[in-house]
Amino acid sequence: RDFSPRFPPKQTQFWNRQVQYRFLCSTASTIPHYCDFQNTGLLCWRTPEQLTAMANSEELDPNFPPGLHLVSAFLAMEPSDSLISIARACGGGIVSENVQRFIWEHCINKAATIGYAPYVKNFVKKLIFEVESTHGCVLDELYEHYGHYMTSLKEDSLSRGKACKHISFLFTDGSFELSSCPKLRKLVVPLNCSLNMLEGDTGCSVWPSSLYLSEFILSFPDKFSNKTCFEVGSGVGLVGICLSHVKASKNSGVIGIQVNFSHVICRNCSSFHSVQVILSDGDLSTLANMKLNLGLNHTSTTMDVLEKCDKELNLVKSDIGSNSEVQCIHLSWESAAEAELQEFMPDTVLGADVIYDPACLPHLVRVLATLLKQRQVTSRTRNSICQEDIVNEGIAEEAENDKQAYIKSMKTPTGYIACVIRNIDTFNCFLDLAEQGDLTITDITDTARPLKLLPYMSSYNPSCIRLFTVTSKR
Repeated sequence: RDFSPRFPPKQTQFWNRQVQYRFLCSTASTIPHYCDFQNTGLLCWRTPEQLTAMANSEELDPNFPPGLHLVSAFLAMEPSDSLISIARACGGGIVSENVQRFIWEHCINKAATIGYAPYVKNFVKKLIFEVESTHGCVLDELYEHYGHYMTSLKEDSLSRGKACKHISFLFTDGSFELSSCPKLRKLVVPLNCSLNMLEGDTGCSVWPSSLYLSEFILSFPDKFSNKTCFEVGSGVGLVGICLSHVKASKNSGVIGIQVNFSHVICRNCSSFHSVQVILSDGDLSTLANMKLNLGLNHTSTTMDVLEKCDKELNLVKSDIGSNSEVQCIHLSWESAAEAELQEFMPDTVLGADVIYDPACLPHLVRVLATLLKQRQVTSRTRNSICQEDIVNEGIAEEAENDKQAYIKSMKTPTGYIACVIRNIDTFNCFLDLAEQGDLTITDITDTARPLKLLPYMSSYNPSCIRLFTVTSKR
């Protein structure tokens, strides 16, 4: 057999093709070995650790790392280089045939029905190059798949239009007690979003701060459960979907407000127990896409959301979970009236990457100041939990204590703003305007770090994101 010069010149010979791995040099564990790769007679340079990992790659499971990370990165449409890096880790430094088989079965085959073809084409091209560059054997299925893409897709098709990314929040063993942690410790959020934010479709892109704020919500669900939450500049709706998940997890199976004790339930007074998520955006096309994403994440109301999306762009209500309400509203910061904003009276206001345009900052600060203004609690609100709504009369005192605690929290709304400080002058302008608007800005990045729920996402760098609370002095 004629061996290419790319192989080491010594210790080459023909091997028995019936044996997968045969070693020709010392068996010391620290010395690299030649091996017959996958019974092909092809000589490859492999360390013992790589050979062990190649054998163990047969045990890859899509429900556990590193297989879980590989599948999650693929569904999130991470850069191909990131996927290749994870694939190498799965194979102990190389993309073995077993890893290729895993990718084929759990990634590429599943992508065919959800519009991933252009992305898969680029990934498969780099995957083949990676395997060939390490003198490995490429699966025939990968060659055939890439050949099909070569004849059916144009090179620039990936940079156009939208695709459905699946963002997977992966909870660790220690987070199982959180109310936001699903039983399978994985929350998958499908999002219809833009593939190229540089072409002006910024409202339909997944921004880093929205990922960070979503991690924060899922890591500290008690800060958001049983509260009305208002998000400014909601974009694709990721933060709102995570808020609705927290509320559905916290209040599962209960109609009305549940405060610490499952037997304290207000059934009739909607003015008190209104627990909802309000998402807003100033761009109508972004708002329509947001409503589509709400449907993707709650299939029981998908058709209802899509129908209303076409007929009524200003306001859509859709049920999420069993007892949580989401509103999508068209809100232009420049034209938003104070009386209109005061009607919402949220407990919590959120925003991700909303500090970017100096021209918009005065309007943003005005909106935040209005939404966060402390409210006087009326006697009608205080009496909204009636004695007949208490199922067990023996816990009346406990119920009253919970009611007073809830009313107190209503009087002090809090804002959470996550952002990447790209321009320090723009951020300082925001701080000056906030001071003029009687708002207090506090950096809590170092004291309230969220769990790392996106370990597979190399394109996401949480270390460059700052988290601030915003409160009103009035």
